[in-house]
Amino acid sequence: MIPDTTLIIGGGIAGMAAAILLMERGSKVTLIDKDPSWSVYGAGITCSPLTFRALNHLGIGDALAVKGAPHNQVALHDLSGTPLNSIELPRLLGPDTDAAGGIMRPELHAILSQKVRDLGATVKLGVTVTALQDDGAQVAATFTDGSTASFDMAVGADGLFSTTRQLVLPDAPPPKFTGQACWRVMFDLPDEWTGVGAMFLSPTVKVGFTPCAPGRMYMYLLEHVPDNPWRNADEMPDLLRNLLKSAGGKLAEFRDQIGPESDINYRPLETLMVDGDWFNGNTILIGDAVHATTPHLASGAGMAVEDAIVLVEELEKSDTINGAFRSFMTRRLERAKMVVSQSLELGRMEMVGAPMPEQGALMQSATQAICAPY
Repeated sequence: MIPDTTLIIGGGIAGMAAAILLMERGSKVTLIDKDPSWSVYGAGITCSPLTFRALNHLGIGDALAVKGAPHNQVALHDLSGTPLNSIELPRLLGPDTDAAGGIMRPELHAILSQKVRDLGATVKLGVTVTALQDDGAQVAATFTDGSTASFDMAVGADGLFSTTRQLVLPDAPPPKFTGQACWRVMFDLPDEWTGVGAMFLSPTVKVGFTPCAPGRMYMYLLEHVPDNPWRNADEMPDLLRNLLKSAGGKLAEFRDQIGPESDINYRPLETLMVDGDWFNGNTILIGDAVHATTPHLASGAGMAVEDAIVLVEELEKSDTINGAFRSFMTRRLERAKMVVSQSLELGRMEMVGAPMPEQGALMQSATQAICAPY
């Protein structure tokens, strides 16, 4: 049963995906976000085949093609720039549809948020919930502005540091630092890399480039930072160039472009896996609020959208919200555990400098696994 009314807590990718799919099936959605401007920060997002498939399920494929940049191959090199081989990515949406891609996070947010508004959601910004009371039929929410309202269902989609998780699943584990951080910086896209992702590898360094907008791409680099140091913005260019000191070829050319004017994003990687039910009563959590992964499989956003897709599918099939939640968990828990664990294992192998054939074998098997039907 699709609920008549739904509260969605969090206006990120997971929350907006759930809002879109529920409203398309007749639910009246109220979406709240604690950010008064409902904005998003950061560089680009890599859309793995899993993520690309999930986003297309939301009906935004044409917008992704216009605002983002699709690609169907990843060209592999060593750090000197010597080509190794090229990986053809699986086209999960059919032979005539692109396999993967990239898009700037603000552009994806704009596409999804406009669709949420166009479908008629009630959007309330600058507020979140302070209490949720479930009587078995409805969820009564108390908001930070002092107002209250009741809904047939509530969806917590407020990310890694979810306050909804603390209310609904008080025994859930806290986020955990993985030992790695991810650097991102924007560059112009070389003509010869149009439609192609690029990766430069060694046992201890992984650097990649993802086209994410017409004529633009972002570079990502994963660094082992066991002490999780604070990095000041003014020192970031020198630190990033030093991490690439052994680079050659095209990678060295991009290294030398990094300077004080570069827009550099640095983020320590944290993870979370709630190994158990993600619901209590008529409230359920999805996305990073219950299974935050690292970027190694480029599938965090896709997994969040998959959660929304499966949740709505199970609601349509079930006579009760609780029954739908239980069927949802049967489909989602093991898949989420697989994505999180395989991503963390890839990060561990990078940090210890595992032989490249071992890293490559795990990447190949994990990529096959994430491309399976959800």
